[in-house]
Amino acid sequence: MVQTIQAQPAPPPQAEPEVVKSLRDHGALPQWRLMWRQFRRHKLALIGLIVLVPIYFIAVFSGFFAPAASDSAHTALPYAPPQRVHFSSEHGLFVYGYSSTRDQETFEQTFTVDKNKIVDVGLFVRGDEYKILGLIPSDIHLIGPVKAGDPFFLLGADQSGRDLLSRLIHGARVSLSIGLVGVLAASVLGLLIGGISGYLGGPIDNAIQRVIEFIMSIPTLPLWMALSASLPDSWGPLTRYFAITVILSLIGWTGLARDVRGRFLSLREEDFVMAARLDGVSRGGIIFGHMVPSFASHIIATVSMAVPTMILGETSLSFLGLGLQAPAVSWGVLLEGAQNIRAVATAPWLLAPGLAVVVVVLAMNFVGDGLRDAADPYK
Repeated sequence: MVQTIQAQPAPPPQAEPEVVKSLRDHGALPQWRLMWRQFRRHKLALIGLIVLVPIYFIAVFSGFFAPAASDSAHTALPYAPPQRVHFSSEHGLFVYGYSSTRDQETFEQTFTVDKNKIVDVGLFVRGDEYKILGLIPSDIHLIGPVKAGDPFFLLGADQSGRDLLSRLIHGARVSLSIGLVGVLAASVLGLLIGGISGYLGGPIDNAIQRVIEFIMSIPTLPLWMALSASLPDSWGPLTRYFAITVILSLIGWTGLARDVRGRFLSLREEDFVMAARLDGVSRGGIIFGHMVPSFASHIIATVSMAVPTMILGETSLSFLGLGLQAPAVSWGVLLEGAQNIRAVATAPWLLAPGLAVVVVVLAMNFVGDGLRDAADPYK
């Protein structure tokens, strides 16, 4: 008697765990591709990046994008209001000029639009001379008056009759670069001191941590003010620029040093570090060749979050008159001219640099949040 055995149906495949699926799908991709894929999921970070890229591009080529030089002034037009760009078949792009009257009692100057005065506006026009990247001389501007020297104030004028839009663009080069340079210097200090503290440990670690705690216990703004006030008044704008950068760097490294120390304490007993020691690799090679690259993504995220702090620091010092000073142009220097309540009441466009600071800082914070989320692409 033959007994037939029926084949049992195969069990349904089990759902693949999300972590295994992520490793299978993305494991072959390089780290930067994984970070970029995770970064793109952060919508606000993408918006921040889209905002920052053109702003930095304009800042690098500020001479081309600014309609005039930062010191070009129309002394007869202080606090002139913004002009609207018009278009007609006869003139093309143009703006109307001003007519002004002065109150005999208060001496306040009032501007009105004079349609009999037409200022022709063009693209790629010749105007004030500048140097591209500080090297190549040029006088071509993206937009400006066809006749060089005519008043052209898209964002209005300041107390000296200087175009606020041009000064805002020129100031972006200083304010945005001082944030990057300051963070770069602070990052070097933070990596070096935090790495030494976390790798060596012991009395050296205790001494470094006590110094960090002392610096972090001092209120930031009073410390900035004290160090900035100690700078000689005889220093020029360029020297003062580098001095302010050094001041911001000397204070901004402590947070990164703490993060690096904590990472080093957890990594120094790992197998790959022990293997490097047995292989005869020097301490510097272990720190910068093995340990730092293992958490480079975290460092990038931390550094990106520190740039807005540097920009706000420079803006605050310059606003208080302790940072960069005229003839240097930065957003903080421009905001210093908005301290006069009467001037702001009659010329609210002087607050435009403050709006620029808010937009850039928000965008940088969004990008920093995206980089922080992308630092661990497998989460």
